[in-house]
Amino acid sequence: MTTLSQTKELFRRAEAVCFDVDSTVIKEEGIDELAKFCGVGDAVTEMTRKAMGGSMTFKKALTERLSIIRCSREQVNKLITDHPPQLTPGVRELVDRLHELNIKVFLISGGFRCIVEHVATQLSIPLNHVYANRLNPLREYAGFDESQPTAESGGKGKVISMLKEQYGYETVVMIGDGATDLEACPPASAFIGFGGNVVRPQVKERSSWYVTSFGELLKELEKI
Repeated sequence: MTTLSQTKELFRRAEAVCFDVDSTVIKEEGIDELAKFCGVGDAVTEMTRKAMGGSMTFKKALTERLSIIRCSREQVNKLITDHPPQLTPGVRELVDRLHELNIKVFLISGGFRCIVEHVATQLSIPLNHVYANRLNPLREYAGFDESQPTAESGGKGKVISMLKEQYGYETVVMIGDGATDLEACPPASAFIGFGGNVVRPQVKERSSWYVTSFGELLKELEKI
């Protein structure tokens, strides 16, 4: 595991920074919001907690949550229109600064692409820098495309390996709140734990650098 000072240095010289989305870039967990919207909030929130804590495989948790929600594609679209995702304070400024420094920004999420693309657009992140689960539109209620790397535990790491191979990046930093984000390092060069929306104790304990606001990361970039 990298030390605090090594993690900070890797962040300052990163070629690419990958962000988790739910409870990191946005304040909420998209799938929990969808469940509330469809009237099954409590059952799904408990399962999300288990998935993020690492006590259930991500794919199993995603499958089970969707089978409880049984939402249609129309309901997902209505959720985005009626309750658009709320950006975490400071993330817009951080992403803008990374872009100014020509550091590439990617969103890697176990959430749904239709929601994550909406977030990417707000932050001027190109849509080809978004990796997330696709809802399967061929069913009466929304299942998901199980072939996406983000549908699996360890999927975020697979995406980072792919980015390193595709673009030749040597230094890639992952930022996120959950167990699936922590798991992505390695292959990520460093991991920064984020607790600005929710603190997951097992992630905090295993992070050499744990922040509760994006301002702390902006401050570090001032040293470049």
